[in-house]
Amino acid sequence: MELTEEQKGNFEDIEKQFAVKVVQHMSTYWGILEKVRGSKLKLTKIDDEIYEHFKQEFPEFDPTATINEDDMKSKAGKEKWRNFIMQYEKKVDDFNFGTMLRANPKFDYGEKETIFAVRMQFYAVEIVRNKEGLNDWIYEKNHPDEAKSS
Repeated sequence: MELTEEQKGNFEDIEKQFAVKVVQHMSTYWGILEKVRGSKLKLTKIDDEIYEHFKQEFPEFDPTATINEDDMKSKAGKEKWRNFIMQYEKKVDDFNFGTMLRANPKFDYGEKETIFAVRMQFYAVEIVRNKEGLNDWIYEKNHPDEAKSS
């Protein structure tokens, strides 16, 4: 099926709007991590439930390591993630909305350090990173005087 010029234009507009939303989400989250220690942050009303469920379903996940995108997006990886994600369909708004996820907690968002993911993957991984203090460095980098005294 061939798209008309009008349909192509509409599709491009939708893609641009999506990209803007993704970048806004990324920037907002990073800005929050600069102002609040990740270990003190709640991303959802059910962070503890998501944390426990994720640790149970993905016991092999090492939050300090770089996420292997190929494993995550393999047939088996997609199936495992889909089963996890779908349990939040009625619990978390925009649970399956696309977003960006840092592949490694030691780095800022960047072209080579970022994976396209769905919101529940982002929540699951970032909740683990936050609860385990792996994002606190972002706050400490922006508040060096406080970092020394803690």
